Amino acid sequence: MLAGAVAEHMEVEYREEYIRNSRGVRLFTCRWLPTSSSSPKALVFLCHGYGMECSGFMKGCGTKLAAAGFGVFGLDYEGHGRSMGARCYIKKFDNIVADCDWFFKSVCGSSENQDKCRFLYGESMGGAVALLLHRKDPTFWDGAVLVAPMCKISEKVKPHPVVVNLLTRIEEIIPKWKIVPTKDVIDSAFKDPIKREEIRNNKLIYQDKPRLKTALELLRTSMNLESSLTMVTLPFFVLHGEADTVTDPEVSRALYERAGSSDKTIKLYPGMWHGLTAGEPDDNVEAVFADIIAWLDRRSVCGAHDRVDRWQMKANGDVWNASPDSPVGGGRWSRRPGRFLCGWKGRTQHHSAM
Repeated sequence: MLAGAVAEHMEVEYREEYIRNSRGVRLFTCRWLPTSSSSPKALVFLCHGYGMECSGFMKGCGTKLAAAGFGVFGLDYEGHGRSMGARCYIKKFDNIVADCDWFFKSVCGSSENQDKCRFLYGESMGGAVALLLHRKDPTFWDGAVLVAPMCKISEKVKPHPVVVNLLTRIEEIIPKWKIVPTKDVIDSAFKDPIKREEIRNNKLIYQDKPRLKTALELLRTSMNLESSLTMVTLPFFVLHGEADTVTDPEVSRALYERAGSSDKTIKLYPGMWHGLTAGEPDDNVEAVFADIIAWLDRRSVCGAHDRVDRWQMKANGDVWNASPDSPVGGGRWSRRPGRFLCGWKGRTQHHSAM
């Protein structure tokens, strides 16, 4: 009980910076770190959902995990949040995966992090990103936390093949058109009315109709993952609200049942909605994070020093450079003096975990 009380009051250090990917797009990154003298016990990499962002929407997640002793790192995908690009336009889902793979491995490759366990954390569409990162490098990650992941299209909402075929024929003609009808996801995802309005007032969150190509990329990605769930072999903890109407809980059940992982855990929360970590009443959110932290804690001592031989990197100080044949080869840091690249004069921020 005392350890939990200490964690809740622990100060957390927050940093921001921008990087530039191999396509020349400026991407926003952020991190939450414990301010205690000891280094983080493990690393957690955030994969946010469709239309979401890290610095505001996932601040609570980053702060809670850092207060529990983890180093937490986030990236706003191209076109999302504070990153550059057409708003919420996903030309190729593989680009998101490649950018995350490059940035996350650059963090893991720094001298102070090479011997630490590393975990992926994905919410909704971010669950798909996490699973594809695992597929890209099956032995690199020590586990994943998947919150209401997008890894299968529910039979209740799967579009008819004729409709998909018609849309596919015109996607290259009008790829950015916002013509895909959809219900108000914020109303459907976040139960607590006060938190729902706070999320709605976050101008970094995309709240317009999905663009045509974006919707088709999400559909293709989900169907691709659904057909290959048996290839999932890393340890994972999948969480889902039983009252979720955005992604059906059957999606998480299918992942749990089909995955080839020997270490897999599922927990369904009665009465909870899609936004388990940000849209539920405080007591529910605390219960969810207690489960997540307990799962991570049990897997954060893993002989990580043995893993350096698994991957090769070219060191430039503490910066990892993608190899020339990498899908993100040529990506680079866009670093300036100071800890931030956001015009805040290099100041380190501290967030209370409360």
